[in-house]
Amino acid sequence: MRVRLLQITGVDLNIFDFDHDLTWAGFFMNADGLVYGRFGGRDAKGADTKNSLLGLRFAMEKALESHRLHSREKPAPAAPTFVENYPSVRKVVRNGCIHCHQVKEIRRQEDKDAGTWKRESVWVYPLPENVGISLDPDRGNLVRAVLADSPAERAGLAAGDSIQTLNGRTVYSFADLQYALHYAPIEGDVAISWTRGGQARSAHLQLAPGWRKTNLTWRPSMLDLLPSLTVFGYDMTAKEKEALGLGEKQLAFRQVAPVHSEAQAIGVREGDIILGVDNLKMEMNVAKFLGYVRQNYLVGDRVTLNVLRDGKKVDLPTKLR
Repeated sequence: MRVRLLQITGVDLNIFDFDHDLTWAGFFMNADGLVYGRFGGRDAKGADTKNSLLGLRFAMEKALESHRLHSREKPAPAAPTFVENYPSVRKVVRNGCIHCHQVKEIRRQEDKDAGTWKRESVWVYPLPENVGISLDPDRGNLVRAVLADSPAERAGLAAGDSIQTLNGRTVYSFADLQYALHYAPIEGDVAISWTRGGQARSAHLQLAPGWRKTNLTWRPSMLDLLPSLTVFGYDMTAKEKEALGLGEKQLAFRQVAPVHSEAQAIGVREGDIILGVDNLKMEMNVAKFLGYVRQNYLVGDRVTLNVLRDGKKVDLPTKLR
């Protein structure tokens, strides 16, 4: 039976547990709420970069196979959780209509109010590529490629393998694998099983600190946490960089007038040559630099803006807003 949910209120979040920033998400479950699988996912490139109709068909066929085997099973009993019952809903929702992405905002506010919110918690639903796995879009558990020197390669996976489970969850789609990664630890190891040539294999992915980090700029739930560095100008030419002893690819742009009030407050002046932040080697243009800050830092993070002024390097500490 096909059912379309038009709103998130009145929906048990214990069952409909998914990436609430998505344009849409699909569930395959029995009448008792036992979820067999999921479909729908994306990255920062677009809403359907990881979806295909053939992939949806593959996931549905696998869900039907699971249903034939487990149709009488029921999920473990648990008290339902509804987003409208969170105390913080009144702080986040202004017009009475709760959008899906606001589930994350409400839960984040709950954690902040309780003093349990952690910076690492913003990296939700990590991409399979974060552990070195690229999946075939038309057959959602088929490994299309494995990144060199990644957790997946070190665990022994290779192109052509079919992933069976990750972190104790069955994998039939990109969404299934992403869901399993969402509940993986910030660091440590997670079990994975797969088949190769009909032979079953298993290992553990070793996850280093920072493995979850990815581009958050497309997520509606994150807009209030993504900073803007209010500097702007024009990229310097290769000759101008050479005259200053800078590399041809090195970031270097001259701050133009008017200087934004927030930039003035940290000490930026018209004519300053912006070289980057935190003394990092940055080979990019001004547009990519501003995007880099938005992708790699959060509101409240402290950084040091590096500039050239009258031929001398000047460091300007600031707290991102």
